[in-house]
Amino acid sequence: MTETLDTLRKEAAACTRCPLYKRATQTVFGEGPADARFVFVGEQPGDSEDLAGKPFIGPAGRVFDQALRDAGIARNTTYVTNAVKHFKFEPRGKRRIHAKPNASEISACHVWLEREFEAIKPDFVVALGATAAQALSGHAVTIGKLRGREIELMGIRGLITVHPSYLLRLQDDAEKTREYNRFVADLKLAKKLAGA
Repeated sequence: MTETLDTLRKEAAACTRCPLYKRATQTVFGEGPADARFVFVGEQPGDSEDLAGKPFIGPAGRVFDQALRDAGIARNTTYVTNAVKHFKFEPRGKRRIHAKPNASEISACHVWLEREFEAIKPDFVVALGATAAQALSGHAVTIGKLRGREIELMGIRGLITVHPSYLLRLQDDAEKTREYNRFVADLKLAKKLAGA
């Protein structure tokens, strides 16, 4: 019998599979319809997501939402989750600065991705960034080598692209526009490959 997303969300709320739960505010589980054709997988929750308990609602989430709209994909028809479900950070004064999850943290959280995919049975998955690509492929991945072509991720047709937070870090306006357009093009390609 397939578990429901609600059942998984409740179980994940008490997850202690790695030490990240000790400092995070809460588990940030995936969100979206159980019959979503698309699954988007990011790295981990950020500060805003950790506090609210919802994925992709902070600055990177706003970029992601705009890019989805520009690609003609309605977010409410997709399932959005992260490879790691707890916020990993370094304190800097009153701020909590994102810290990259390590291989053991990614591995500890992999069971949640497996179970989310089993519940949803998506047609297509998009890895947003290197951490998501590593979690979905099982090994370190160079985005530049695989970007723009269909590959298999956890037995599902998929695509690898950048994480929207990458776009926020770009300083040059022309480069920011160019890279944003490439990101939207990747999302449009995913939509086309999925036949959506």
